[in-house]
Amino acid sequence: MTIPTQAKFTLRGRNPDVLSCIANLSNDEVFTPPEFAARMLDTLAQAWAEDHGGANLWADPTVRFLDPCTKSGVFLREITRRLVEGLAEQMPDLQKRVDHILTRQVFGIGITRLTAMLARRSVYCSKYANGPHSIAKSFTTEAGHIWFERVEHTWKNGRCVYCGASQGTLDRGEELESHAYAFIHTDDIKTRITEIFGGDMQFDVIIGNPPYQLKDGGHGTSAAPIYQLFVEKALELDPRYAVFVTPSRWMAGGKGLDGYRQKMLSDKRMKAIVDFPKLYEAFPGVKIRGGISYFLWDRDHNGPCTVQTFWDGQPTGPAVARYLDAYDVLVRRNEAVPILEKVRAKGEPTLERRVSSRKPFGLATNFKGKPSATGISNPVRLFENQRIGWIPRETIQTNAAWIDRWKVLMTRVQGTSAAVETKFLSKPIVAGPGTACTETYLVAGHFDTEAEAANYARYLRTRFVRFLVSLRKSTQDAARSVYAFVPDLPPDQEWTDAKLYERYGLTGEEIAFIESQVAEHDDTQPEEATPAEDADGE
Repeated sequence: MTIPTQAKFTLRGRNPDVLSCIANLSNDEVFTPPEFAARMLDTLAQAWAEDHGGANLWADPTVRFLDPCTKSGVFLREITRRLVEGLAEQMPDLQKRVDHILTRQVFGIGITRLTAMLARRSVYCSKYANGPHSIAKSFTTEAGHIWFERVEHTWKNGRCVYCGASQGTLDRGEELESHAYAFIHTDDIKTRITEIFGGDMQFDVIIGNPPYQLKDGGHGTSAAPIYQLFVEKALELDPRYAVFVTPSRWMAGGKGLDGYRQKMLSDKRMKAIVDFPKLYEAFPGVKIRGGISYFLWDRDHNGPCTVQTFWDGQPTGPAVARYLDAYDVLVRRNEAVPILEKVRAKGEPTLERRVSSRKPFGLATNFKGKPSATGISNPVRLFENQRIGWIPRETIQTNAAWIDRWKVLMTRVQGTSAAVETKFLSKPIVAGPGTACTETYLVAGHFDTEAEAANYARYLRTRFVRFLVSLRKSTQDAARSVYAFVPDLPPDQEWTDAKLYERYGLTGEEIAFIESQVAEHDDTQPEEATPAEDADGE
């Protein structure tokens, strides 16, 4: 029996490939371009060969693959295509080979009913695995091995106990997706897998591009990341390899990701990270601030992880093997590591201890003072969101002692919509005595004299400082933590980039790297500005 002409495995030969053209369903469910999926599988195949005496992964009929967050089916389709080619010699009969691959080697879990049908169409060439047009001839069910059934959230105190989703947002009728993903809504993932596929299902490779976030019921469009939950469940299954593409913000920040970051950085089974910091480069048209990356986790690896960055389609340098937990965040660029090591070698305190936490004066971003000081006894000039206001001094109950000191203010949000960020911090604002600010700003420091404040502001404007900030800043959020690599130098002198480069013994090559990453601030604009002028970077 032969496969009908339309089902031959030339799935990537379509022009154009339908999976390259398909639009993303939402910001949460980002489809993987076929070329990017192929890159991830190439990394996997290389690791397999290194660990198996040069063996070809795609010529092994025993390897079992799982995509636990199937959307377009691109990973399963590409795996199937490679296996069909790799197993041809030992399984000459094409139909038997295809049936073997699809029934014994390739498995998926759809994240929604729609994506499950899309994935079946991509892999089986039919939305029904047992239908007359399916290239698989041994399935007895419509789903085949690309499973989907609706799963409900488990609500407690208004949130799902598994994914943290807001009950008010996602507790809705059966006609709408609940986005309760089966793979992460369980306390026992091994039992869940057995329930889905039956029998002992030990997977050699788990690969995927999980949903990134869910609305968490917070203010505005607040959303909590969930991709880390998929990774954690996958590793609980103890595969030989795990390969996932996710947003890169976990490396240095991200809401609720501190524990995940600590686990990943300390896991010596992390074998490779391939990073794409530039917005839109890896996933064209999809705005994922901080970029995306994929990693290869190897159960039998115990050592450093190779890190490589791509920019405009080219590696910025060779992959470098290093231990990821050298710092509390992952320093993404290999070129930055020796610079940071020179700075840290002096053992100086850092600015994290000087910069305030959010709401330095206890006033929220939407707090508004009066437009003038008229009629206010003992008024305080208030730096607000997009304007200056005036409030009575007694309004301020938090850090009231700072009101009459010289202060340097920095906007909490700094970034642009551009694909490349080059400023990393807004221009500092020197605020004199009699001033305060809302949550729009952080108080980066407070001082006895105007000269000290001015020197400190100039220090924050240097490329050197903003470069060190960039190593910890993965999104627009410029919280206190992004200053944790910046030395807290005495404000009794003016610090320039030239002085700082000399102080830390930087080479010409290191200086050139810093200046290629960080642009100078435009000195034509006044230092004291409102957020409307400066919050997003000039």
